[in-house]
Amino acid sequence: MTDRLSTLDAVTPTVWSSPQMQARIRRRYRQERLFKYTGIAALALAAGFLLFLMTSVISDGWTSFKQTEISVPVVFDPVRLGVTAEQAKADPTLLRRANFPGVLADSVAKAHGDEVEIVSDGGWLALREAVEADPALIGKTVPMWVIATSNIDQLAKGRIDLDADEGDRPVNDAEVAAWKRLEAKGDIRTVLNTTFLTSADSVDPELAGIWGALKGSFLTAIITLLISFPVGVLAAIYLEEFAPKNRWTDLIEVSINNLAAVPSIIFGLLGLAVFLNTMNMPRSAPVVGGLTLALMTLPVIVIASRAAIKAVPPSIRDAALGIGASPVQVVTHHVLPLALPGMLTGTILGMARALGETAPLLMIGMRAFLTSVPQGFTQPATALPVQIFIWSDNVSRGFVEKTSGAIIVLLLFLLMINSLAIYLRNRFEVRW
Repeated sequence: MTDRLSTLDAVTPTVWSSPQMQARIRRRYRQERLFKYTGIAALALAAGFLLFLMTSVISDGWTSFKQTEISVPVVFDPVRLGVTAEQAKADPTLLRRANFPGVLADSVAKAHGDEVEIVSDGGWLALREAVEADPALIGKTVPMWVIATSNIDQLAKGRIDLDADEGDRPVNDAEVAAWKRLEAKGDIRTVLNTTFLTSADSVDPELAGIWGALKGSFLTAIITLLISFPVGVLAAIYLEEFAPKNRWTDLIEVSINNLAAVPSIIFGLLGLAVFLNTMNMPRSAPVVGGLTLALMTLPVIVIASRAAIKAVPPSIRDAALGIGASPVQVVTHHVLPLALPGMLTGTILGMARALGETAPLLMIGMRAFLTSVPQGFTQPATALPVQIFIWSDNVSRGFVEKTSGAIIVLLLFLLMINSLAIYLRNRFEVRW
């Protein structure tokens, strides 16, 4: 003991004002500043990439929410239509077989000439809707606004470089001349593109919409949530509160952690093998997509739910058991309500990841070309990420802005889901 005290007394006290210590302090501060500036630079770089991505997507996609229309005095000639006003009133189904495309083509040629195509191939649908609403239009000449072709639409939105040579741009000189004549006469306008928000896919970019894919994503998400959330929460409760600690539960925990890191396309192959080839469930249906995505989301929900259960203080359980509550009552009355915010947050984030997946849905056939909106869980459908993938592979310039517009809608949808997760966490979070 005496030797130890003498050793301590022999230690030379630190002289903080010495040049050596001042150099060490300056070096430490320099390292701290370097670490700080490196972090700021990393954040700035990430923000720059995000800004570049958002700017690129928005600049290419915001025009997809606008639509170009051309004014056409439509002559509803009953002879050309093949049905009279009296016949249409007596039997409205006759209008389904009427020659509205021919009427539109004649009216456009009479008003604007026929040297170049300026109205969409599906523009006659607006004529049929108008006559179905009022059969008395047959036999009259009615001015109507009809959807323009994709090339005229791109010209009206200023997305075509007119200074480029004709061979280097997607429109020819005749289409440019027709657009300029329409502009000079005031027979062209740009309005809100309701077709993009209310229609399904189409071979014509000016008629393509996202509603079919968006509804397919919604139906798929419902199936995913109804299966993954209760199963994941119950599995987490059992593993954390009731399961014995042995090699089997250790194997299950390792398997769940490994499944959370498995590539999503593997779950697509699993869905293809089990739900389609073995169980013969309907191909391209939201129910199959939901089951496949539920398998992919389940490990994430189990892991997040177990973490939320572990965050509940043991004193809560001890107090409940101390007043005579059963283990099941402890879980259902005390642990589960306190862990529910974390469970909901993990579930919503897992659902957000599932809604952005494309590979599993491609494997089970949800990439079919569908021009109708799905009406149920077993009808063929596609999803918004798959629709974006399909449009991005199309060479038509009109689908470029449609692809970016669909990405904007998907990002907004995911932003809403993530905002809901933050709200639920802050709303129900209990601070100990």
